[in-house]
Amino acid sequence: MMHVRRSPVEIAANRARYEEHQKKGLEFAPKALPDPSPLPAPAIAAAAVIHQETVPGGWYWSTKLLCGEAIRIDQAEGNSTVALVAWNAADTSERINLVDTAKVQWTTALGKGRVIFSDMGRVMFSIIEDSSGAHDCLMGGSTAASNAAKYPGEKTRNTRDNLILAAVKLGLDRRDIPGILSLFAPVRLAEAGGFGWHGKRSKGGDYVELRAEMDMLVGFSNCPHPLDPDLTYQPRPVVITRYKAPVPAADDLCRTATAEALRGFENNALMQA
Repeated sequence: MMHVRRSPVEIAANRARYEEHQKKGLEFAPKALPDPSPLPAPAIAAAAVIHQETVPGGWYWSTKLLCGEAIRIDQAEGNSTVALVAWNAADTSERINLVDTAKVQWTTALGKGRVIFSDMGRVMFSIIEDSSGAHDCLMGGSTAASNAAKYPGEKTRNTRDNLILAAVKLGLDRRDIPGILSLFAPVRLAEAGGFGWHGKRSKGGDYVELRAEMDMLVGFSNCPHPLDPDLTYQPRPVVITRYKAPVPAADDLCRTATAEALRGFENNALMQA
């Protein structure tokens, strides 16, 4: 790859264009997203439930999720971080892209009303309910090395190895694993730089619901986040419920909140045409 040297004038012009684009994007975005979803989590109608899985602490699970279905991930038994990855079921080269998700929505704070993009500019998930607002799309999950340093002498499972196992069972391999969305992980950038854990942002009993906007393969790992300050390895079970979601209304916030979301759903429509 040839490196192209930019002049100070060109750099300044590029920055000005970026800042103008950012300004327009922020002006279109909602000034305030909805309040967190209520606790305790309301019951899902029994007729809508397709499958329910309890994922033990330290374990993993995967499922196929069809467009129009949703999943609820519920910390029913206490605090636990759930790592999530996803692929387009029809073409697994298309996968979740958290860098683009944050970039085009001008925020790393993912919560109710936001969407999650693929690496092809299409919407994979809409976040339709979320009591937490404490999710990490920046750091990724634990590894054997990070667990060995944090829990010396203990036998533990970790996010990376769990997701490799999940990927293999789906006919994929470790090279196919994209960036990880860590649910119930209150990670934020510190003012001085680096990442910090803001534990007060997560409550036992929190839940999040993600509506599928395309057919997907989804993998989960239930292991502590590397920044979780608890030095005892004790992940709690989580309950994942797959259910038939209500048809979104014309003014559905996830579909209308930003110009980028509108374009993402336009790309989804082109894929389905």
